[in-house]
Amino acid sequence: MSVTELDDFRQETRAWLSKNCPPGARGPGEVHTGSTKVTITNPDVQLWMERMAERGWTVPMWPEAYGGGGLDIAQTRVLYEEMAALDARPPLLNMGTRMLGPTLLEYGTEDQKRRHLTTIAQGGAAWCQGYSEPGAGSDLASLRARADDHGDHFLINGQKIWTSGAQNADWMFALVRSDPDAPKHQGISFVLLAMDQPGVTVRPIELISGSSPFCETFLDNAVARKEDLVGELNDGWTVGKRLLQHERSGQGGLSPVSARPRPVGVTVDTEPCEAAMQYIGTQNGRIADPEVRSEVVTWQMNSAAYTLTQRRAGQENDSGGTPAEATSIFKMYGATLAQDRQELLIQLMGTQGIGWQGDTFTETELGATRSWLASKAVTIYGGTNEVQANIIAKRVLGLPD
Repeated sequence: MSVTELDDFRQETRAWLSKNCPPGARGPGEVHTGSTKVTITNPDVQLWMERMAERGWTVPMWPEAYGGGGLDIAQTRVLYEEMAALDARPPLLNMGTRMLGPTLLEYGTEDQKRRHLTTIAQGGAAWCQGYSEPGAGSDLASLRARADDHGDHFLINGQKIWTSGAQNADWMFALVRSDPDAPKHQGISFVLLAMDQPGVTVRPIELISGSSPFCETFLDNAVARKEDLVGELNDGWTVGKRLLQHERSGQGGLSPVSARPRPVGVTVDTEPCEAAMQYIGTQNGRIADPEVRSEVVTWQMNSAAYTLTQRRAGQENDSGGTPAEATSIFKMYGATLAQDRQELLIQLMGTQGIGWQGDTFTETELGATRSWLASKAVTIYGGTNEVQANIIAKRVLGLPD
């Protein structure tokens, strides 16, 4: 697409967004997840999703045949830049749009793409991930949830854990052992199964932060239809690894929309300092303590460098596809940076940053405490930092085992 054509697209996009993005879908607030189990409280959020879905812009780079917008990477960047300029929230955000969808585009059958991708794009289903088990976390290939062949379907038996959002999910994508006699990285299959069936039981896990985004999921003769086997039987490890790269790409800011600016109102490069200025001594508009000031500036510089590197990687990725092993670099560093941010903010807030309840703490201060506790998980979920370091060492740097 020429520069002139891209400019024309920008003007058209700007005008359409300005006209069609409702006021209630701008600024911080509710985002549609596609779950049929969650009631959208803001009608503007529902309207925004429907309008964007009709245009194919809930998943702008997917093919039009599967509910997408058919945009290239340059057009997609323009779309998200113009959305950010309006302070428009994402119209739809879930594991279907970020993880399963891109995986099905690579490995799914035509039938699977038309059934599942179209539903995802239209906000008709939310998904959860059935990977980790009580005895198979970092060593995921040790999973034991079993799929037994029953003709036109599999019966799934076992337990999954840390299944984010399972209590509100309509479907699960899962890795299951379909050949118990094969070596552990083989004999695994990637299947899709409906959550609303008698053989699925979900129990939320309450975290130290007070929230329950994670669940344990029990599968007792749960049915996964043969037509929802993704990839080849017993070759699910290949599919499952690729999905993790899509997941880490999003977590590390390397998704096809990695050039998208940060949401308006969240200026990460200066936020720890600005958010805590009322708690610390200042002199001439800056932090008085030179050691504290140095810590804040160091974090700001690291964050700025990370953001610029994300942007460069996104610009170099002209195809808009998900990189492979390099996603682990960004996931590992981004998770650590996010964790460091919360630690620094709590340090700057002092005792006001470690309150749990009571009138002596503001809502912002209580939220900071919970965010700090929740941040302990970011270097674990999506693959621990130790797992990412192993991947980087072996597959990026080529170091010996």
